[in-house]
Amino acid sequence: MVIEAKKLTKRYRDFWGREKVLALDALDLSVRRGEIFGLLGPNGAGKTTTTKLLLGLIFPTAGEIRVLGRPPRDVEAKARIGYLPEESYLYRFLNADETLDFYGALYGIPRRERKRRADLLIEQVGLARARKRRIKEYSKGMARRIGLAQALIADPDLVILDEPTSGLDPIGTREVKDVILALKERGKTVLLCSHLLSEVERICDRIAILRSGRVAVSGEVKDLLAVKEELRITVRATDGPARERALSALAREGCEVLSTDHPRVTLEDLFLAAMRRENKE
Repeated sequence: MVIEAKKLTKRYRDFWGREKVLALDALDLSVRRGEIFGLLGPNGAGKTTTTKLLLGLIFPTAGEIRVLGRPPRDVEAKARIGYLPEESYLYRFLNADETLDFYGALYGIPRRERKRRADLLIEQVGLARARKRRIKEYSKGMARRIGLAQALIADPDLVILDEPTSGLDPIGTREVKDVILALKERGKTVLLCSHLLSEVERICDRIAILRSGRVAVSGEVKDLLAVKEELRITVRATDGPARERALSALAREGCEVLSTDHPRVTLEDLFLAAMRRENKE
């Protein structure tokens, strides 16, 4: 397990020591190596508190938590984590190259290797044309892109992403998804916090939905979303009569045909296809 939490509890107290908020209530959570795990829930469900505990920024009130087999505040564990917060806090007077060089130096990466990684990441996040512009001139979407790049500069084993596609257009969103899927292919582990459920549905292997500091639902996405009581059969019918005969055959076997429809592409696929056609023309 890359992340393992047992009976994790966090109580926030006021100045007098009285309990103000029970943010996490005996939370059990596990994330396996090499998977994309979605941490979901409404505002106030405990996602931010969980992330802060994983990063060692706050202490639990009770329970245990291990990250990469070590306590969250362990320096060696921290060196193997990449983090993109919900709001990108970057040095506004630096450009993309200087930003990645700065963060790479903090990790002790040699200069030549920092340059190689920066070139690769800037290309991956789609900032090649804006790499020399200062961060203060970036849009929110561009800031998210460079924020993602800095989270990956040390080639971390665990990547924690909080709303990584916030402020991005559909093309940028697809590019970020491709980066996340590429991380999985390389054996990296990704913890994704997002309110965009369609995004989570497409790329996550497993999810946990938090409610009032507890896990309300957890499991593999494909199992949680499957309607086990119904079976969808897709066939290619050459004409109307052939389709009707197929439906009649199902009815004779005692199957109730609830609906028929045509396969659909997603709106994202349609949008990107339109953009590609326009570029060709």
